[in-house]
Amino acid sequence: MEFQNLTIENKERIQYIIINRESKLNALNKDTLAELHTAFTAAFNNPAVGGIIITGAGTKAFVAGADISEFAGLDVKEGRALALKGQINVFDLIANGKKPVIAAINGFALGGGLELAMACHIRVASETAKMGLPEVTLGLIPGYGGTQRLAQLIGKGKALEMILTADMITAVEAHQYGLVTHVFCPEDLLPKAEELLQKILLRAPLALAAAIHSVNAGFNDGTNGYETEIEEFGKCFGTRDFQEGVDAFLAKRKAEFKGE
Repeated sequence: MEFQNLTIENKERIQYIIINRESKLNALNKDTLAELHTAFTAAFNNPAVGGIIITGAGTKAFVAGADISEFAGLDVKEGRALALKGQINVFDLIANGKKPVIAAINGFALGGGLELAMACHIRVASETAKMGLPEVTLGLIPGYGGTQRLAQLIGKGKALEMILTADMITAVEAHQYGLVTHVFCPEDLLPKAEELLQKILLRAPLALAAAIHSVNAGFNDGTNGYETEIEEFGKCFGTRDFQEGVDAFLAKRKAEFKGE
């Protein structure tokens, strides 16, 4: 499929989704969000894809925010619809995906860009990256899950400080707060992200999906994460991958998982 705002690259079982609006600092407009929905839906349903790395084109920005020009003139109803559609079609889609998604933050990740990174399962950053949620400087608040996911990742107090001050933080600070798990020099960012994802892809695909679902369940209102974990744990016993894992362990050989 041809995209206007994304570049898709496949490297063995890893798929790169690259936001390719470098002249606009990879800002998220409606068309880009629609393409992200299509690209992630296809990747999650493609058996040849084991996991995804999302990054931005160029060296300046992962995603420098939403395209604010598209916000002008919206009323209350339209603003709510904008946030609802974006959350369902893109951000929640990624967060609840059954395949691991790593955000490789190569520059500015601001507003909707940081929200996009936070929807991913793991975040790694370049030393040059800067992150923030500046929406209150526009008379807005984060609308793509930012108020919820930032607090889950770094705690309520620090999340409120970042959101209310609109201050940017460095990659080192983001690592200290737990917002990203690793910080690399710019030239190592993508190779290290690949290395991390390749390690993950050695594990059983159905178990990876079950783990993602179980961790997410603990943050869903009205859902008992422990019960979800028990249910998913039990389901694993009905997979061929479980039998392969046990057989390989007992035979002291490397397991070859099939996602079955």
